[in-house]
Amino acid sequence: MPDHSPVPLDDVDRRIIAELVRDGRLSVTTVAENVHISRAHAYARIARLTSTGVLTKFTALIDPVKAGLKSSAYVTLKVSQHSWRELKEELRAIPEVEHIALVGGDFDVILLVRAEDNAGLRRVIFDQLQSMAGIQDTQTFLVFEDLDNR
Repeated sequence: MPDHSPVPLDDVDRRIIAELVRDGRLSVTTVAENVHISRAHAYARIARLTSTGVLTKFTALIDPVKAGLKSSAYVTLKVSQHSWRELKEELRAIPEVEHIALVGGDFDVILLVRAEDNAGLRRVIFDQLQSMAGIQDTQTFLVFEDLDNR
C-alpha cells in the first residue's frame, strides 16, 4: 500500500512546486533562476520531491474542445458497499473518464467524463457505466463551459 503520509516541505520546496505546476516543461536551470537557488540545489530538491512522491508525474494539459472533446459532464455514482476495489479498475479502463474521485455525501464517486459529442457521453453513461455491476445509480451534470483547465 502506498505511503500517503505528508512530506515536510519548506518555502523553497513550495516555490519549486509552484513553478513546475505553472509549467512542467521548465528546465532545472530556469526553476533555479526563478526560485533564486543554485542549479545543483534545484536538481537535488526536484529529485527529493520526486522520490518522496510529492511530484508524481510531469504531464501536458489540453484544451478539450480544441482536442475534439466538445461534450463534458460530471457523473456521480452511488455504488454497492463492497464494490469499490473492482469498480475503480473498471472505471480507469474507460478512456473518456478523465478524473475519478471517491467522495462522501449523497453519492459515492464523481467522474469527469469527456467525449467528442453528446452521443459519446450517452454511450459512456448508458452503455458502460450503468451496466457495471456495483453501480446502483448515476446522475449527470453537463458542463457548459470550463473556466479553469489547470
